Amino acid sequence: MSAVYYRPIVQTDRHRPSGALTLAGGWSWFTHVERLSREAAPEVIPAALVPEAELRNFVAPRGLVCGLSMDAPRIMGILNTTPDSFSDGGLHNRFDEAVSRGFEMADNGADIFDIGGESTRPGAAFVPVAEEIARTVPVIKALRAGGFDLPVSIDTRKAEVADAALAAGASMFNDVTAFCYDPNSAAVAARHGVSVCLMHAQGDPKTMQDDPQYSDVLLDVYDHLAERVAYAENHGIPRGQIVVDVGIGFGKTIAHNLALIRGMSLFHGLGCVILLGVSRKRFIGVIGNAPEAADRGPGSVALGLEALRQGVQILRVHDIKATKQAISLWQATL
Repeated sequence: MSAVYYRPIVQTDRHRPSGALTLAGGWSWFTHVERLSREAAPEVIPAALVPEAELRNFVAPRGLVCGLSMDAPRIMGILNTTPDSFSDGGLHNRFDEAVSRGFEMADNGADIFDIGGESTRPGAAFVPVAEEIARTVPVIKALRAGGFDLPVSIDTRKAEVADAALAAGASMFNDVTAFCYDPNSAAVAARHGVSVCLMHAQGDPKTMQDDPQYSDVLLDVYDHLAERVAYAENHGIPRGQIVVDVGIGFGKTIAHNLALIRGMSLFHGLGCVILLGVSRKRFIGVIGNAPEAADRGPGSVALGLEALRQGVQILRVHDIKATKQAISLWQATL
């Protein structure tokens, strides 16, 4: 028998009917869901018909991520200390520039600081562990020594890099392979007792955009993340400390990306905080006629607001000021 999936049809209107259910302890609500399977046409049903275990995942308030409550939208600011990242490669790969950018992100309103020392753009080259540590750990140490008090996330797929960064003051392990690349990653995260972000990716950065294929991208990605969440739990990481990311642009066509964004509320069924990382990505430039990555801020903000409408809790962005302003205006209209 084919598995059944439930996607809340999310609303934020202030005229909320009695009996509506709050989504994940946040700012949105729902009364109906879309029932999905691989063998039957989608069907809209009342939320009351959803099995109790699945419904519990939708309504349970989420735990703290890096000490931050998830009852309001959070902004994760991106810092790539690399010469070749698709958007900001080379801008902050010098030590002093990277440290300065960290404090600037805090001033601009970021809630979490995400630092990475290896580009994961399509076609990116492998970076040795020692070099990746040298690019990231001194920056983390300098920020902490300077009084930087934002939570720091280390963006890496390597357990040794994460271990060094967490020891230096990071408090989140953001792995684009969802602990598939390095068999020691889950143990490192569990030992440090930190929040983790598990992202879906199809293929290696060098080849992931060659010809991505899915049976049903929304359900395939859901199944993969469900398996990785279970894996993390089995290795001592509580579900309340797990963030999931559908991996926009990581082994996905434009059509795949749009299908995931339209169906984003499905992933609340995992019972985890959801992060959207779509900032300045290539498909925004294709749809929005913005060949240069730096010109894709407005499109990034538009997709971020759609994600927030669906209850996504964390937006991973380059354009912090613009995103902060957009969220403030969006919240004022609720």
